[in-house]
Parts: sequence; structure tokens; C-alpha cells
Amino acid sequence: MDKNRILALALVIMSFAISFFAYPYLPDKIATHWGIDGTADGFSGKDFGLFLIPCITIFFYLLLLFMPKIDPLKKNIEKFSGYYYGFINVFLAFMLYLHIITIVQNSGFAFNMMYAIIPAMAVLFFIIGIVLEKAKMNWTMGIRTPWTMSSENVWKKTHALGAKCFKAAAVASLIGLIFPNYAFFVFMTVMLLAAFVPIVYSYVEFTREKKSRKA
Repeated sequence: MDKNRILALALVIMSFAISFFAYPYLPDKIATHWGIDGTADGFSGKDFGLFLIPCITIFFYLLLLFMPKIDPLKKNIEKFSGYYYGFINVFLAFMLYLHIITIVQNSGFAFNMMYAIIPAMAVLFFIIGIVLEKAKMNWTMGIRTPWTMSSENVWKKTHALGAKCFKAAAVASLIGLIFPNYAFFVFMTVMLLAAFVPIVYSYVEFTREKKSRKA
């Protein structure tokens, strides 16, 4: 078993271990959702709340391990496998971080969750930008539109732009922390733009390529 998978398993196990350790110290009802102002507005029983994130974590971990096995272009995933499995670990670490700050918040340490979540989301999206730079055409990870999956050239151009968009959005989202009342809106705006712009670009680039072939 390689280092990436050992680390991934360790992160999953840690998530469950932390839940079992924290269980006796938390109230029967804990906060599991926070509004855009960072205050708790959703609660659930301790049994559900403490094990929700670990269960989501292991589900996505297994899904991300399984998908390349059935991907028709799995050989392409092997070409950037280090980045792919590295991303899995970053995602699992992100989920573990969410789990920890949720427990800390419910342990009586009051802080604005937006200030804790947005920087972590920015890091995750920046890493996604790095992976997009390296991604080869596949059906598992990347900007998979009808146009990118129809042309390797469009795939490359779209992912080059997408990588820049996600990195820029990750940095721009941190600006929202300077204006706490607008932090959530700034974050959502830049992330939606980062996701939407490459999709539109892939269509435009495919149309342009198609016209050039006919000329």
C-alpha cells in the first residue's frame, strides 16, 4: 500500500476516533449547521451529529477510489495519479478539519464559523486548481462537459483556464474575511464564477475549433 493510501486511511480513522473520544464531553444536542453570519441555526442529536461527517468522509473516500476503476479513460488517470490521490488526501484532511472545528464549537469555544471555514475552502479550491492543471481527459475528475470530452485540445485549454480561475477564486474569497457581513456572498460569487466560466469557455472553444475544421 502506497503512502497516499496509508495517509488516507489514517485520516478516515482519525475522523471516527475523534468522534468516539469527544462523545462523552458533548451535550446531547449539538450544532450541525451555521448561517451566513457564522452563528448556529441547525441542531441535531449527538449520535447523528458526531458521526455525520465521518460517514460522509468514508463514503466519498470509497467513491473516489472506486471511480477510476470503472472509468473508460482510466489510463489517463494513471498519468496524473499522484495528483489525483494527493487530492483525495487533501479532501479528507479538509473534512477532518470541518469535523474538528464542529466539535470545538460545540465544546463551548465560541467563534465565527465563517472565519474558520472560508480559509479552508480557499485552500481546497486552490488545490483543485493545481489538480486541474495536471488532469488528463477522463470521466472521474475535471471539467467534464460535452465539449471537453469531445476534444482533447478543448480539454487542455479549458483546464488551463479552469486552473487559473479556481486559484484566483481561492485567493479572492479571502477578501471576504475583511468584510465579515459580505464574506459568504463574496465566497459564493467567486466560486460560482470559477465553476461557470470554464464551462462557457469550453463551449466557445469547441465551436471555434469545429468552425476551423470546416474552413
